Amino acid sequence: MSDIRNASLAPSGAVKLAWARRNMPLLNAIEQDFAKTQPFRGLRIAVSVHLEAKTAILAQVMAAGGADLRVTGSNPLSTQDDVAAALSASGIDVYAYHGATADEYARHIGDVLDFAPNIIIDDGGDLVTRLHTDFAANLPEVIGGCEETTTGILRLRAMERDGALKFPMIAVNNAKCKHLFDNRYGTGQSVWDAILRTTNLNIAGKTVVVAGYGWCGKGVAMRADGLGARVIVTEVDPVAAIEAIMDGYAVMPMDDAAALGDFFITVTSVKQVITTRHFDKLRDGAILTNAGHFNVEVDMDALEQYAVSKYEARHNIAGYILPNGRHVFVIGEGRLVNLAAGDGHPADIMDMSFAVQALAARHLAENRGTLKAGVIAFPDALDNEIARRKLAAIGVGIDSLTAEQREYLGSWKL
Repeated sequence: MSDIRNASLAPSGAVKLAWARRNMPLLNAIEQDFAKTQPFRGLRIAVSVHLEAKTAILAQVMAAGGADLRVTGSNPLSTQDDVAAALSASGIDVYAYHGATADEYARHIGDVLDFAPNIIIDDGGDLVTRLHTDFAANLPEVIGGCEETTTGILRLRAMERDGALKFPMIAVNNAKCKHLFDNRYGTGQSVWDAILRTTNLNIAGKTVVVAGYGWCGKGVAMRADGLGARVIVTEVDPVAAIEAIMDGYAVMPMDDAAALGDFFITVTSVKQVITTRHFDKLRDGAILTNAGHFNVEVDMDALEQYAVSKYEARHNIAGYILPNGRHVFVIGEGRLVNLAAGDGHPADIMDMSFAVQALAARHLAENRGTLKAGVIAFPDALDNEIARRKLAAIGVGIDSLTAEQREYLGSWKL
């Protein structure tokens, strides 16, 4: 029984799903495998991922493998109502709609947990957190789960340190076929797709401040550079800061960068990256955006309190007038900009990320009862399988080591 905004939007969503499928050959092939092998027969799977077309394809792939599935979103602004309708029309229970209130969002998370899932597909850790608190009675039913964000894995590590994590969680975000491509090229492109679409402004010649130089920050900075911007990076990690310098970017504290930027993109997983002490330093017209999972990196509560007034500057852009008379702008309520104001990562990038999710879930099903509670790595063999299948899908061949070369690499005698 789905809880969606409007079932009549299904035909529009079906068009989006068809386009995504056309550009996700890996998932199509995995779906054919799952349909034959039925790795999830008899299993209940709860999914909380940004609910747009690529996620819907992942859900259908899992269902083809025999899963009893319930799906919700992982951000109130990233759910696309026509996609939710199309997915529901395909026979999968969906509990999500765009613009859900905090209470509605929490209720939808509960809806996908109250059928005692065996496998968790999480994005940011909301399912796992609620399962360990409000739905703890269902913990014995859980085989394990998969987490695909940096933020979510940080939360899982904290639970693991406290001895609170009661089942194995595969760190999907740390898989090579996920973070090296999704975080860098996916985030790098989709963030700027959303900013350009929403603002209709030129980037060349502007100053872009990127907070955080992990894989996502690298992608955002790289694309900003390619668009002709001057790029400033802020960091707390000294190694990442040196890397940014050697990649050609200026590095400085946010206290200094705040006065220089035209666009700000936070990609840190940390709260209050841009907060009260920075607001008066911002240029008139500065645009603030967030590409981290939660809407806490730009301190929206502090900005709401500090600003003299607020107005709608453009669709999905809020304008704030500061006490000094300057106007600053926030896209998508400070939520994940590439999904709150765009369509998320490209389909052919998410083909790899969701292939990791699908095979990670299969790995859990095949190894039920043998994996220890805690955060566990995605198997290298599966990473290599995905990479080889992706190369085959795009018609690219690579060399193989000869027996003599393998012997050479495995020997200490030259």
